[in-house]
Order: sequence, then structure tokens, then C-alpha cells
Amino acid sequence: MATKLSEVLFSTFPDLRYQPTEKRVRAMVGGMAVVDTLHALLVWEPKRVTPVYAVSDVDLRAELAPPGQQAGDVTEHGFRMGLEGPQALDPRTSFGRHTAAGEELDVVTSHGRLPRAAFRPADPDLAGYVVLDFNAFDWLEDDEEIIGHPRDPFHRVDIRASSLTVEVGLDGVTLAATNGAQLLYETMLPVRYYIPPSDVRLDLMEESPKRTVCPYKGQARYWSYPDSAQGRNIAWSYDRRYRDAAQIHGLISFYNERVDVSVDGVLQTRPVSPWSRPDRSDGPGGGPGAR
Repeated sequence: MATKLSEVLFSTFPDLRYQPTEKRVRAMVGGMAVVDTLHALLVWEPKRVTPVYAVSDVDLRAELAPPGQQAGDVTEHGFRMGLEGPQALDPRTSFGRHTAAGEELDVVTSHGRLPRAAFRPADPDLAGYVVLDFNAFDWLEDDEEIIGHPRDPFHRVDIRASSLTVEVGLDGVTLAATNGAQLLYETMLPVRYYIPPSDVRLDLMEESPKRTVCPYKGQARYWSYPDSAQGRNIAWSYDRRYRDAAQIHGLISFYNERVDVSVDGVLQTRPVSPWSRPDRSDGPGGGPGAR
């Protein structure tokens, strides 16, 4: 019997998952490395869609201590991975919401104390390792900065040029029309249509102060369409941070969850994702979240 691979992946979401990485991983605090290792693990707690790093005790150049402060409330942001996928935790759910058994710990460095920045899972396969809060440190893989979260080795981004006619509209107004889109295919996410700025009605739009980051594509800036209640932060463009996203640098994409996209005259169904809501605070990819 044939196996649909996405179903295999989804079946692991309730589990604590890990994968070794051969990359040199460094965690920095105040310009000093508190981790420098070739033996890091990528760890996904149950229901998490993006990984964080775990390091062995011997590779941690800092002390671990019981929490010095009482834990605060952590808001849980849940969503469903597609129409038939499992319930998962949106990456806006902070590190402090743990879905595996274990012990929270403070990380004490020469630059100060990082409250609850470490978590020791109560799992024999991860014995001797602590999971670290990505946002508490600055990270390098080899000699390159990593932003947002570690890259998932099972997550892929493919970009393909297309000569199909792509039109974007909202409330009956055409916001973009092109025959030169770049189509971005990303694991578990809707297709994104990246359009040359010359084919976008930027005269109808306003640049937003919003910025988000994606570990696969870079930093995004946003535009709003002020004449629609659904038009806030509806389009974005990436900087030139990552060479492997060069095909979309400077191009503009729209949330096809919230606009009308036609491809060669065929209106596309609006996908359902965490970005269907205009109040979504993070960016449009890199695992639902990420930026």
C-alpha cells in the first residue's frame, strides 16, 4: 500500500521529535559564545511546527539554575495544519509553553541571568541535553547568522519562474497584474506569487512599519491597501539577506488567503492558514510563522 508522506509527517506532531545536525552551532550573548558545538540537536516539542536547538551540558558555557522568578502566563496560539492536518502550535506561542514533560531552568552567564531560557526534557533519548530558547540568544550556523528559528531540514522552499497571467484584486480593485511572477512553493504552505513592483499598483498602497523575519528568505517589509478593511499589511517583499532566495528579492507578494488571485483567468480558492486573519502578527512563511 502506498504511503502519503505528509500523513507520516503529520502523524508525528503529538510526539517529541529530534534530529542531529552536523552544522557548527553557536549561541551568543553580548558577543560571547555560550555554546559552540558540532553536536547540536534540532528539537520539536509536541505540536510544534518549527524547531529549536538543544545542546549537551558539556557544550554549554554557562550555568543552569532553578528559575529565579515565578512563571508568567503564556498565551497559546493554536491552528490546524491545512484542512485535514493536525492541531499545532503557531510559532507566536513562546518558548515558555512546553508540551513535553521536563524542567525549566534559568541560564546564568557573565552578562546576566536569562529567565527560563533552558528546558531539560524528561526523555531518555535526550538525556544530557537542554533545549534553548532561540529568542534569548544570537545564533550562528557555521559563520552565518540565523534569524527567526533554525532551518528545518525537512522543510523546503522552491522558486520557479512563470509566464502565466497572475492578477490580484481586492474589493473589485486590481492591485497587481503580471506575466512575470515567480512562484514560491514552500512545504505545508500555500503557493505564493511574487510579482515585479512595476506590475503592482503601489500608488494605491501605503508602506507599513511592520517588519518580520523568515529563516529561509530574510526580513520582510509590508504594504497596506488602506481602502479596504481587509487590506492591512496585505503585501510584503524580502530584503537581500539570503542568496538562496535571490529570485524573489525585491518582488512583492500578497496574502492569497485575503485577496482574490486569478491565474490565467481562473479565480483561485483562498487557502485557509494562520494568515487568513488580518490581525496575524508574524510573517507569511518559514513554517507557519516564522518571520
